[in-house]
This record gives sequence, structure tokens and C-alpha cells, in this order.
Amino acid sequence: MEKVIINYTSREKRFAFLKEKNVERLVVNQPSRVSNVGHIYVGTVAKVVPGMNAAFIEIGEGKSGFIHRDKLASFVVNKHKNRDKGNQTISSYVHQGERLLVQIEKDATGTKGPRLTGIIEFAGNHLIYMPNGCYVAVSKKIESHPVREKLRRFGYTIKNEEEGLIFRTSCEGLTDDELIEEFTYLREQYQLLMSKAKNMKKPANLYNKDTFLDELDALLTKMDTAEVIVDDLSLMDNLKKRHMSLDFTLYNGKENIFSAFHVEQEIDKALKRIVWLENGAYLIFDEGEALTVIDVNTGKFEGKQNLEDTVLKTNKLAAIEVARQIRLRDLAGMILIDFIDMKNDAARDQISKQMEKELMKDERRTNLIGFTPLGILQLTRKKTKVSISEALMTKCSVCEGTGRVLSAETIAFRLERELWEYRNGDFEAVLIELSAEVKEFFCGEKDIHKKRMEELLGFQFIFSISSSPAPFYELRQFGNLKDLNRK
Repeated sequence: MEKVIINYTSREKRFAFLKEKNVERLVVNQPSRVSNVGHIYVGTVAKVVPGMNAAFIEIGEGKSGFIHRDKLASFVVNKHKNRDKGNQTISSYVHQGERLLVQIEKDATGTKGPRLTGIIEFAGNHLIYMPNGCYVAVSKKIESHPVREKLRRFGYTIKNEEEGLIFRTSCEGLTDDELIEEFTYLREQYQLLMSKAKNMKKPANLYNKDTFLDELDALLTKMDTAEVIVDDLSLMDNLKKRHMSLDFTLYNGKENIFSAFHVEQEIDKALKRIVWLENGAYLIFDEGEALTVIDVNTGKFEGKQNLEDTVLKTNKLAAIEVARQIRLRDLAGMILIDFIDMKNDAARDQISKQMEKELMKDERRTNLIGFTPLGILQLTRKKTKVSISEALMTKCSVCEGTGRVLSAETIAFRLERELWEYRNGDFEAVLIELSAEVKEFFCGEKDIHKKRMEELLGFQFIFSISSSPAPFYELRQFGNLKDLNRK
């Protein structure tokens, strides 16, 4: 049975989707890292870049947002009316200093500001209204072709030329009056927002979308039957009204709800670099800002038949777990999977089909590109927010996120080179603060290197040992031997 666990009582909001006791999806929202996707702003065009066919928009949030010409409302409306003007550069549609209504399409990540769109979307329970969308679309999950066509024709009758409308899956079975009522409400929301925007002189936020509740609501809407366990009474009552077919339970235990249902350990696993498979093989995840590399290793699995059978079996298991981990970790951008080398194309085809099948479970848009000549499977996944690791972890202050620091031996050699610059100086000794492992490499066995250096340089070394998370040294003071020995 499908199960949704919702942890809502603390400041960090979380929910997990479980299928057959496996965590298939995990959403974590921290106050300082709440996604801004869907937020609407009054922005000012700070810079137009014709070479990129894009502009940078100041929205009052520190980093300027980036918008492409094709996402401008003026471009979409103009292209709809006069297709010949679609080849003109962005300078024909926007100018520096212009005020625009924009919506965040992708959160700021790393050094990049948020990606923006001028095609504003107002999402209702059954419709998505776009003041400047210029088209009508129907959810592909409505399988009946006649129903899809009927909704599409109906959409064109209720909207004006510039408006856009998307019919969600839940539209099926609703009356025209119910759809018109929601459409009218969403249109009025936009008009109220425009009135508010007219009174704003500087870039500012107009509307904040609660992405956590929206994601939760979207998940529950797609379920016919499921057990939903919540630790907050008011939220449970609110969700019950909109999802009456689901079975809701209020959790009152002392233990945190995620710990009680063994979800906490899945979060820990989602942050680890190595993930073990049930047969003793394992996966290694290396995340970068725009690229994730996943390496598949046989590990302890030796197989009972020939090598090719062992490799294929391990790669199939890996494909299933990799797809689950991509969803769980919310990985995005370019993803490269280095499966164990397969000798023939038939085996690669099997893995591609297995991967394609598993990716069908993903709600986020993915594109399976295929194997490279070197045997690495490529795919891309749309990024709209930060991954679980980006949300819950921070870069190490010592290694700056590289996972490596300079070795004690390397630091010792640096110390040696720097001391050479002071040879034959007008002083008797130098006080050096350093970590124990650097001192060990610098001095050598029975202080052989230390004695040699002191003789060559003409002054003595006095060491002050300090603990440190990384190997280091610092030249503290030069002077006479007696004074430095007192320090």
C-alpha cells in the first residue's frame, strides 16, 4: 500500500512517499532554504544582453534573475500575433530600466541567480491560468481523446486571445460551470496582483507560493487510495477536505514521526556518497553544481555463473536503485552513470530499457540520451530547486567542498621552501606554529631533516604544536633563541 508520512510540527517541514515500504520520494523544506519557485515579483531590467538573447532582472533579492527572450510575455504575445517577428533579438521586446512582472522558474544555485519567466502561472485545483500564455493544453494523463478535445475546445471559448490555460488531470468529470468558476477566480487573482504592482516603485515580491504544500497537494491528488499519516491536526483537517478518498491518521507519538516510521535513516542514506545494493555491489555518487557522476561497482558480488551474467545482473539492480536515488536525492542537470563495462550492445540495450522503465516513475521531466562510446549512460533531469544534499549540507570550511585537503607532507615541503627565503638572516631562531603531522614530516626520523635545515639556514627552529582539522603551519616570530624559547 502507498503511504505518505508528513512531519509538519517543527520549523523544518518534511514529507515522504513510501511504496511497498521503500521511500520513493522525499521533500524537505528548511526556513532558510525554502524554494522560491512560483514566487512573483515586480522587477526592473538591469541589463539587456543581445548576444545571449537574454536580460538580467533586478527583483530585490540580491542576485539578479536571468530571463530568456522566449520567456518574455511581450515576445510570446507578439509571436502569436505576428510570427515573422519571432526572429528579432531581445532588444525589440525589452529595454533597460523597464518594469516587468516575472515569476521564478528555477531557484538560484551556487553563483547563478534565479531563472525567470514572464509567462506567469496561477495554479488552481483543476486549472493553470496564464495571463499571457496564448494557448490551451490538456494533461496527457487524461487518456480519452474525445474528453481531451472537448476540454481544449472549451478552453478557447472561455479565454481571450492572449490568455493561456492548462487543464489538469482532475478536470475530468467536472462540469463547465465548475471550471468557469475556478477560471474566473484565477483571473481575478491576477487582476488584484496587477493593481498591487502599480503602487510599487522598486523591485519587490508580490506573491509567495507555498511550494511545500503545493507539492504535497499535487502528490495526494494523484492518489486514489493511500494512508496519510500527519503529526499536525490543523494540516490533517485541511488536507482531509480536499482529499476525501484517502485514509488520514493523526500521529501523537513522542518519537519524531520520521524516526517512528524509519524514514530518518533514508535521509541519512540519501546524504552518503556510497549506497550498497542488496547483492553486495555498490554505487558511488559524486555531485557537482551542474553534473552528477554515478559509478557502479561489483563490490562483494561475485555471481554464480560467468562474468557477463554477473555484470548484467549487477547493472540491472543498479539501474533500479539509481533511478530511485535520483528521485530521492532530487538530483538534476546532467547525470552520467558509469555502469560496469558490458561487452555487447544487447546487454546495453537491456540496461537502457530497464533505466527507461524506472524513469517513467519520475514526475520530473527526464531525457535518457543513451550510452556514449565509452559505455557511460547519459541522461538529463529538469532542475527547479536544490537537491537534498544541497538543502541539508554545507561546504566543508577546510576543503571548500572538494572533499580533499593538502597532505601533511605537501605542507611540510611548503614550510621548507618558505624557510629557505630567510637563510642567513639577522636572527637566532624562528617560532613555528604547526600541526603534529606536519612537524613529523618536516623533521624526519630522529630530526635528521630539521638538523640539516638549521645548519644550512643558520638559525634554529622552535615548534608550537596546535591541533587543526587540516595540516597547517604558520611562521609566528623571528628573534633570539632565549626569548622565543619562553613563548
